[in-house]
Amino acid sequence: MMKAVLVVHGGAWAIPDTLAQASVAGVKAAAQAGSVILKSGGCALDAVEVAVRVMEDNPVFDAGHGAVLNTNGEVELDAIIMEGKTLGAGAVSSVKNIANPVSLARAVMEKTEHVMLTSKGANLFAESIGVSTVSAQALVTEQERKEWQNYKKYSVGVKELFNSQCGHDTVGAVALDEFGNVACATSTGGIRNKMVGRVGDSPFIGSGGYADNKIGAVSCTGHGESILKVTLARLILYHMEQGKSAWEAADCSLHYMAERVQGGGGAIVVSPTGDWSVTFTTERMAWAAFKDQRLLYGLNPKEMFEETLDC
Repeated sequence: MMKAVLVVHGGAWAIPDTLAQASVAGVKAAAQAGSVILKSGGCALDAVEVAVRVMEDNPVFDAGHGAVLNTNGEVELDAIIMEGKTLGAGAVSSVKNIANPVSLARAVMEKTEHVMLTSKGANLFAESIGVSTVSAQALVTEQERKEWQNYKKYSVGVKELFNSQCGHDTVGAVALDEFGNVACATSTGGIRNKMVGRVGDSPFIGSGGYADNKIGAVSCTGHGESILKVTLARLILYHMEQGKSAWEAADCSLHYMAERVQGGGGAIVVSPTGDWSVTFTTERMAWAAFKDQRLLYGLNPKEMFEETLDC
């Protein structure tokens, strides 16, 4: 039996002090929820889904109930989930009125012969299997509406917005269960004021996430177009295949992305042996990890705090 590991992130970006405490509390809650699954002998796939759902339900994060608005003032959501035993995967993009797109992505994996459904098709699939929908306004916070209105007064590109304290970003989780199976999940509302129909890296296998029992699992966060160009998740696992540790693989891949396409971001990684890492090139990334009955977490570079969880 392996020692179970779970790592979650709440997005790599310039998190302002006003959101710092809530962001850390949110990732800790997600890690604790996922750890309950793993401590009871549950599977990695269930653990990452539960952890991401917790963050989708938390309005502090850009996923589900905290998603940012596109140019039309609408929420469009993307998500992926993948398990490493069979390379089973499911993804959705540009979906509306779905509170937990990560669970819809899992339904795509388990109930269809496809990997990704998008926009109207994804919503029609959700309706066909009885997934409950919410009103468009239910996913939009008052603060996001104000930020979006304020943004419309300025001419700033989405990449500049991502690098400012006005941006938000993706949530994700990776896990290793006691049976040696790995899984990943990633979910996002994208970048504020994105074009209608814009899809970033999050729902794409090999970019926003990847899971393979032979190598490990990754969930990425950051500037989506940059991550897509270097297929960041699979690049990290490639370096692990070449013998690098989880941290070395993520670090060199993120720096390659910065040098090659001038993109910032972060990644959480777990290997089949339980080696795990949290790496980011942005100002901050809220993260938390569960292993050996311990909860580790941080926000700033080279920062780590520790709590002991009840057995």
